[in-house]
Amino acid sequence: MKKIITYGTFDLLHYGHINLLKKAKDLGQYLIVAVSTDEFNKLKGKSSYFSFEERKFLLESIKYVDEVIPEKNWEQKEIDVLKYNIDTFVIGDDWKGEFDFLKNSCEVVYLPRTIGISTSKIKTDINNGGEICQLERS
Repeated sequence: MKKIITYGTFDLLHYGHINLLKKAKDLGQYLIVAVSTDEFNKLKGKSSYFSFEERKFLLESIKYVDEVIPEKNWEQKEIDVLKYNIDTFVIGDDWKGEFDFLKNSCEVVYLPRTIGISTSKIKTDINNGGEICQLERS
C-alpha cells in the first residue's frame, strides 16, 4: 500500500484544500494529513479561526483522508516520513524546493495551488465586504 502524507493548517476549509487532498490521495492508497496544532501556529505567528480539534474533525470527515495527526514542529516531517513508512510527501508548490531534503527518504511532490482561492483571500474578502465566491459547475 502506497502511503502519502501532507501538512497544513487547513483553517477555513475550502475547495482548494479539497483539490489538494484529492490529488494527494490519487498518488497512493492511504493519505495521512498532519494538521498544525494551535501551539505550533502560535510559534509560526499564525492564528486560526477553528481550533486544532475542530480542524481535525473537519479533515477526518473528508473521504480522501485516512488519518489525521497533529503537526507540532518543523522538524516533525522527517520523523513522520520514517515513523509512518511514507512513500510520498505532498505539499503545495508555494513551498517548492523547501522539502527536497526529504527526497533521501521518500518521493517529494509539489502540487500546484488552486487558482483564485486561499484562506488568506477568504479572510481578506470577508474583511472587505467581498462577494461570495461562486464555483463554476461543469
